[in-house]
Amino acid sequence: MDSVVFLIDMQSFYASIEKARRPELKNRPVVVSGDPERRSGVVLAACPIAKSYGIKNATTLWEAWQHCPHLTVVRPRMELYLQASLRITGILERFSDLVEPYSIDEQFLSVKGSEKLFGEPEEMAKKIQDAIRTEMDIYGRIGIGPNKVLSKMACDNFAKKNKTGIFQLTRDNMKKYLWPLPVDRMFGVGRRMSRHLQRMGIRTIGELACFPLERLKKRWGVNGHILWLTANGIDTSPVTRESFSQQKAIGHHMTLPRDYRTPEEIRVILLELCEEVCRRTRSHHLMGQTVTVGCRGASFEFPSGFHRQMKMPDPTNQTMEVFQHAWKLFDKFWDEQPIRSLGVSLSQLQRDDTVQLSLFADRDKEMQLGYVMDEIKQRFGATAILRASSLTPAGQAIERSRKIGGHYK
Repeated sequence: MDSVVFLIDMQSFYASIEKARRPELKNRPVVVSGDPERRSGVVLAACPIAKSYGIKNATTLWEAWQHCPHLTVVRPRMELYLQASLRITGILERFSDLVEPYSIDEQFLSVKGSEKLFGEPEEMAKKIQDAIRTEMDIYGRIGIGPNKVLSKMACDNFAKKNKTGIFQLTRDNMKKYLWPLPVDRMFGVGRRMSRHLQRMGIRTIGELACFPLERLKKRWGVNGHILWLTANGIDTSPVTRESFSQQKAIGHHMTLPRDYRTPEEIRVILLELCEEVCRRTRSHHLMGQTVTVGCRGASFEFPSGFHRQMKMPDPTNQTMEVFQHAWKLFDKFWDEQPIRSLGVSLSQLQRDDTVQLSLFADRDKEMQLGYVMDEIKQRFGATAILRASSLTPAGQAIERSRKIGGHYK
């Protein structure tokens, strides 16, 4: 027998939270947007009233004001939104113990077996909606399906557009409702893939579902197979609480507050990024052997940048060791043009309880130093101990300590 999976999506999540906390904003067009002076002046969330003026997520703030001059702009408070997301998880856990966060405003819920307590799926979905609205004053849309991929498409394509905010896709009705939709409405199909599929004569999800599988696999390999499975509503991935427990890589990316032009100031940011990546790697008691560096140029008219990786001699989570290899990568591929963003990541992760010894350095002692620094920061704050370079004008460590996810707490 099929499972029953819900995908619960919070409408205009950030904006809804702000409106719930500030009743005077209830009937106003509201958007949550970052700081324009620090290059984050884009709309993160627009309430339904703001959307009625043509304002969409990711619209620049100046474009939003052109659509609606009397727009109310609220700066994001990420810590508040994370707390709200956790509260919603707690509400969902009353209906099932299998809750899987998909993003800060979307969560999967497996409810098979809960029907005896809460009724049939649509009745249960209504109870979940009512609970979230009563306790959080936030409206949730719910897609229902026999698996995660169908519940996601039920939510995105139907629940968000009907009056009840609830829609159920089944294996019996998916051909009627899902297959006639344009192929770019399918989960996993972006603009580029949509163009490729249309060139092959595939314009709807149903046409993709009926397309010869071998031709798709020959063209895109495993990805072609996944596209075919998704179009046919096949998804065997379970709803699990452990979806984020096995990371393949740990990284950190930063959009810079201004153009960084010189090697000296870029080295400062690169070192800070390596520090953060290694701290997070140590927090999971892991080490990485492959370091990846990526950057984007400052020019929007002539995009530039690179994304390169290299394998280090030994797995490590030492900041300076990772930084030395990261700088070699950057120095090799940088075109010496100003950059506007920079990122570092570690992959090929493994446990940190086995260390390759060296005749020329006490690697065990050097690794322990990193853990001591982490403990100091955990006890006394992220800025309790800093590298001197972070105190220069190029440093951003102090500013980042005030933020979550690139936005102020």
